Amino acid sequence: MSRIYQAIDRNGERWLLLVFYVMLVGTMFVEVVRRELFSYSSIWGEEMVRYSFIYLAWIGAAAAVRERGHIRIDVIMNYVGRRIKALLYMFGDIVMLIVALIALYWSWESVHVSWKFQSVTHGLRIGQYFFLFAVPFGFGLVIFRLVQSFLRDLSDLRGGRNVYEGDKLFD
Repeated sequence: MSRIYQAIDRNGERWLLLVFYVMLVGTMFVEVVRRELFSYSSIWGEEMVRYSFIYLAWIGAAAAVRERGHIRIDVIMNYVGRRIKALLYMFGDIVMLIVALIALYWSWESVHVSWKFQSVTHGLRIGQYFFLFAVPFGFGLVIFRLVQSFLRDLSDLRGGRNVYEGDKLFD
């Protein structure tokens, strides 16, 4: 069971991102061909692309938290020691965790209202809560990754190791 968990932990967001990206590109391709060759387009295609993009954004945010790939200003990190660096990262994770918990609560409220009144999308005519669920799902993943990041930093701090800083895009 731990091998399955490790595989999901390592590649879960990647596979979800791949699924939604393929869905987005495939639907967009079909809609462009239909529009250009047949002078016909559907409202469901536009909705599929829009909602796939929303899921992509929120799952990508969780993947960025896992890899510490989100945008940050880290100039001060070059001038502080290992212990202060770990504490600053842990402080940032705690602040982001608080923001994510608040956002999770309020985003879940919109899903609940949509479920309660059974609102449907205009083109697909299915429950809008499936698509509104992207936001709390994304924040749930972000919270999970923030807790992992905090525990990893705490372990590194206690073990005297350098804190994980993620891969740098530019150096």
